[in-house]
Amino acid sequence: MTHSPTGSTLAEAEAFLAAHPEIEAFDIVLHDANGIGRGKIIRRHELPGLYKNGRHLPISILGLDIVGEDVHETGLIWDQGDGDLRAWPIPGTLKPLHGTNPPRGELLMSMFHLDGTEMTSDPRHALRRQVDAMAAEGLFPAGAFELEFFLLDPDRSQGVRPAAAVLDGRRSDWTEVYSVDHLHGMEPLFSDIYRAAEAMDIRAETVISEYAPGQYELTLDYRTDVMQAADDLIRLKRIVRMQARRHGVVACFMAKPVEKYAGSGMHFHVSLQDAQGRNVFAEAVEGEWTDTIKHAIGGLRATMGESMLVFAPHANSWRRFANQSYAPVSPSWGVNNRSVALRIPAGDIKARRIEHRPSGVDANPYLVAATVLAGIRHGLKHRIDPGPETTGNGYEGGADDLPIPGDWREAIAAAKASAFLREALGTDMHRTFTAIKAAEYDRVARWIADVDYELYLHNV
Repeated sequence: MTHSPTGSTLAEAEAFLAAHPEIEAFDIVLHDANGIGRGKIIRRHELPGLYKNGRHLPISILGLDIVGEDVHETGLIWDQGDGDLRAWPIPGTLKPLHGTNPPRGELLMSMFHLDGTEMTSDPRHALRRQVDAMAAEGLFPAGAFELEFFLLDPDRSQGVRPAAAVLDGRRSDWTEVYSVDHLHGMEPLFSDIYRAAEAMDIRAETVISEYAPGQYELTLDYRTDVMQAADDLIRLKRIVRMQARRHGVVACFMAKPVEKYAGSGMHFHVSLQDAQGRNVFAEAVEGEWTDTIKHAIGGLRATMGESMLVFAPHANSWRRFANQSYAPVSPSWGVNNRSVALRIPAGDIKARRIEHRPSGVDANPYLVAATVLAGIRHGLKHRIDPGPETTGNGYEGGADDLPIPGDWREAIAAAKASAFLREALGTDMHRTFTAIKAAEYDRVARWIADVDYELYLHNV
């Protein structure tokens, strides 16, 4: 295989090198089941060869756990001799990295077999399958993710604390929700984040002080290409982490880093367009919902329980789900209501969309988007009624609430047994993802946490 199955061309690399003579090296990055960037840093002179021939990488790179150790149950390690596959550039993702010294660029990659067929344990291919399936049905998903995160003090000797303002060193332990003045203390950091996003053609928009000390949210511009929306989110996380480190603070993307405060979500806003670019979720008269949006919600509700491992993939993810925590605790839906899992936001009819709220910021956006699109397709195909809308406090539940797993272990079992999730992710990605999660569960289950000593050392 000597031509790129992604459609990338040598001309793209040559044009970039000509436009950026200052760049000396490139981070080449592909993302595993956990959404962690794996790859290499190559020198400038290696870039044309990468575009001509791809880059050999071991198959095991997609079978790693959260700390980068092999998970043999994925079948991607010694079962295949840990042989090399070939990663190819994603067209349009070659971008400069802001603030690096010496200057570097970044390039997203995707994994293929040596004959050019897709390596289907690559999460990006799972999303591409769902996008292509929708296109075959005459539908084209558009969307955007929201990014919530904490900025923390790197010194944890006094516990987990919000970072001091990088502008003047002031520290606030108050919630400061929606405080504009509070944002000013982090202005130099956010300015660098915006510059870095602009260099990558990522349209980062509003920043707010969120519902916990040290918690923030960045919104992203709506994309007509959901693949690009997922790329935006995963690259913005890397930008925030990189720029925070340069300003001496820690960017934290755990779903629930602080016990007594709200966790961090990764809400996914999604709509569908037809071939003429019309939003098929948009109703003719405001509030008279189309069958399309109702059936889409019905499919998402029906499949949420068996899909929760994608939305809450880690042990810490499940600490986020608590009553009145701004994280949904049942597969409910409603209008302009932040206590539900599936929200129809208020606003212009032409911008009608579903806000999918269960995912934590620790989830893989490619797998989240793939699973959400598959749930929508399931609802449209089977014309699933969403049931009654939740009004008022969604945390109080209702008689028609569908079951979701009660904890991480149940979620792993539900995901393993799910024919829907196997189809949504593809057989290989499903096997890889669930095997990695089971291995992570075993690692956590063996861990003797400090709370065990606090509760039991002197008492039993």
